[in-house]
Amino acid sequence: MFPDFLPAAVHQLSEETSIQQAQAIQRVEVKLEEGQISTTYVQRGEGQTPLLLIHGFDSSVLEFRRLQPLLAQSRETWAVDLLGFGFTERSPQGAFSPDAIKAHLYGFWQQAIARPVVLVGASMGGAAAIDFALTYPEAVERLVLLDSAGIAKGPVIGKYLFPPFDSLAANFLRRPGVRNQISYSAYFDKSFNSADARCCAALHLDCEGWKQALIKFTKSGGFPSLTAKLPQLELPTLVIWGEEDRILGTDDAGEFKQRLPHGELVWIPCCGHVPHLERPNTTRRAIEGFLGEEGSRGKRRQ
Repeated sequence: MFPDFLPAAVHQLSEETSIQQAQAIQRVEVKLEEGQISTTYVQRGEGQTPLLLIHGFDSSVLEFRRLQPLLAQSRETWAVDLLGFGFTERSPQGAFSPDAIKAHLYGFWQQAIARPVVLVGASMGGAAAIDFALTYPEAVERLVLLDSAGIAKGPVIGKYLFPPFDSLAANFLRRPGVRNQISYSAYFDKSFNSADARCCAALHLDCEGWKQALIKFTKSGGFPSLTAKLPQLELPTLVIWGEEDRILGTDDAGEFKQRLPHGELVWIPCCGHVPHLERPNTTRRAIEGFLGEEGSRGKRRQ
């Protein structure tokens, strides 16, 4: 029913979208200079420019359980677990920095897709998407940012973590009560903070190496502020933002719109930090409307 490499707690999933997304998870060996990384992903749909969905901090491909099936009705879609996150392999010797994440994502793109994509990044995944697009412009046709990180600096304090406080911090984040509070804050409609949602958000915690990878990523400083580099993004970019975001707030949305040369901003009312989970149909319509203008946009820029 479920892939045998997923933690046993996967059987606690109760909502159909979650169950189907978990059942669809596959693995591919991504070849990097330091060796192969068993990488988890979900592929759905076919046709048109592929969409590549990138999850947020301490999350997984299950984050797109509601949005990906909707987008896949008209397009080829991929969701991938970033290096150090989700159900992707965590090598004990591996580096889990933004640069390592970017190299791994490029390796996955080369092996699995190998043609330009529309990159869709949520929260921290937005910062990863921006960083990737700046480094590998040939791989990205357009960007979609969902309540994206990238304006503020990363968790610099993480560089100064040392034993035993690094382990204590990871154990604190692992606590069900702490994760429940984060999930609760992410939604405007608190009914979305269900037992199934909490299971989706915590399932990868049982994967080998979760704590060590999280500590290494935090100590790396995370993704830095990309504000100064945003004017270099010449590709069309759609910024989608929940009007009731209590995780990142709402000021960064306007900052993105102001600094992106070809940026558009769509506000989603009655929505918190995760529009792809809380308002998936509205999010899909915004993305499809943006992509539906590809031809006319190209003509106007010529």
